[in-house]
Order: sequence, then C-alpha cells, then structure tokens
Amino acid sequence: MQHKVDIGIIGGTGVYGIEGMKILDKVRMDTPWGKPSDEITVAEYVDKDINLKMAFLPRHGKGHFIPPTKVPAHANLAALKLLGAEAVVAFSAVGSLKEEIVPGHFVLPDQIIDRTRHRRDTYFDEGIVVHVSFGDPMDITLREILKKALGELNLPVHTNETLICMEGPQFSTRAESKLYKSWGGGIINMSALPEAKLARELELPYQMVCMATDYDAWRDHDEVVTVEDVMQVVQKNSANAQKVLLHAVPHLARKKGKLNNLQGSVKFGIMTAKEKRDAQLCVKYNTLLPGYF
Repeated sequence: MQHKVDIGIIGGTGVYGIEGMKILDKVRMDTPWGKPSDEITVAEYVDKDINLKMAFLPRHGKGHFIPPTKVPAHANLAALKLLGAEAVVAFSAVGSLKEEIVPGHFVLPDQIIDRTRHRRDTYFDEGIVVHVSFGDPMDITLREILKKALGELNLPVHTNETLICMEGPQFSTRAESKLYKSWGGGIINMSALPEAKLARELELPYQMVCMATDYDAWRDHDEVVTVEDVMQVVQKNSANAQKVLLHAVPHLARKKGKLNNLQGSVKFGIMTAKEKRDAQLCVKYNTLLPGYF
C-alpha cells in the first residue's frame, strides 16, 4: 500500500471532504468483503512537529446514493484497517430525543441501543466463532480529544448520551420516538451500526461525532421531521464538523501510536478449535488480523 494512514474518518450526511489538509491520493480499494462505499481520500496534516495521515471515506458515497441499510460497512472498516488506521472517527447527522439537545448541537455518545433489523453485523459468522466485548462501544480517549476540540471552538456539545440506531430509511413514528425517549435515549440515527460493532471486531477504537438536525417525532406540537428540515441544519453542521476535525487533528497527532487499547482483544475471543478452522477462511481473516487465525 502506497500510503499508510493513522486515522480513519467516516463522513456522514453533508460531510464529504477535508478542508485545509494536503490531499495525497484518492484510492479505490477492494477488500475480502467487497468494495467500500466510494473512493477513499488520503490526506495529511503537517504543522511543525505534528504529522497525521488520515483516510476519509464517505459512508453513503459521494452524492449520498447508498441507503443506510445497504452501506457496505464490512468493506468500509476493512479498507480503513488495511490502510493502517489505528482508530476511527465517524460523523453522523442525528435526531434529538431531548429538549436540551437543540438542532445544531453536537453530541459525543458513549452508548448504543440497536434497533436495526436487516443488517449483517459481524465478520465472524462464516465458520469461525469469535466473541468480543462491546460493553463500551465508543472510545473514551477519542471522545475526550473531540470534546476538547469542540470546546476550543465554543460549540455546544453533549456527552454521556445513548444513541438509538434504527433501521430506516423511514424516520420514526411518533410512538416509536416517544418509546426511545422513555428508554433514556438522547439521539437517534441510522448509521452507528453495524459500523461500531465491526470496528470493535477489527480492534479499531471508534467514536461517533453526532450533529443534531431535528427533534425526531416525539414533540406533539411539532410537525413531523422532513428531509428538507434536516438538510437546512446539515449544511451549517457540515461547516462546523470540518472545524472540529481540524481542531482535533493536532491532539490526535500527539497521541499517534498510543490510541489503540484494543490490540489482542479479538485473538483471545476466538472460540473455534484450530482443527475446526477452515484454511481459506483463516487466510481471509488474517488479512485484517495477521497471525490470529
């Protein structure tokens, strides 16, 4: 691979580029799990003694042509791993389930509730059984770095929130929205899963940066959310997301090589006896986790 990156960036709705950084390459990849959503932009940040290479991948493809259920998440995370990323920061537009999370605010969630139904959510369902811990789906180190960047920009940010990941592509009914709110959910989207689960299976620390665009459907006095409403806020949020990323880069660069606390977690989660492991499948898995299988 010509370029080895440090951090993988997955862009969500309205977040398609990296301003202010040197573009090194645009890579079209193929992985054992197929092709990722689109070409991957490899960019570099250099400032005095700081150097950080990043791989930027648009989750829904440039121009947003892949619906949430059809995002090739397995290929996306595999591609970032193959490029050498030691951690992943993902951006996403979300609906708010709390009055205080105002459209335009940022949220750094630490928990997820899975309400998806039609998505394959593991790499390890092909003949080798692996169990990994997922009690804390988001990474505290990445979260603190991003929180600091948001603070430097004086942008409102909420933490200690639970993200509900729903199937889509339809938005919630009012009854569903009220149910999720009663569970203690703070925000809702269609993108966190299986992305976060797959990152964990590849030993990639993962944190999602969420940008509230609307109040979902739980407020009876509001009209139901529409794409037009969402996109008006997305345009403003996208500009702020770029600023957050650029402010986070120096902090990420200083932690380079020390961000990954998940190494070995998959190796010790393999349940299938060695004599029962298919040789071709071992080769496939070893492309991402060398020597484990």
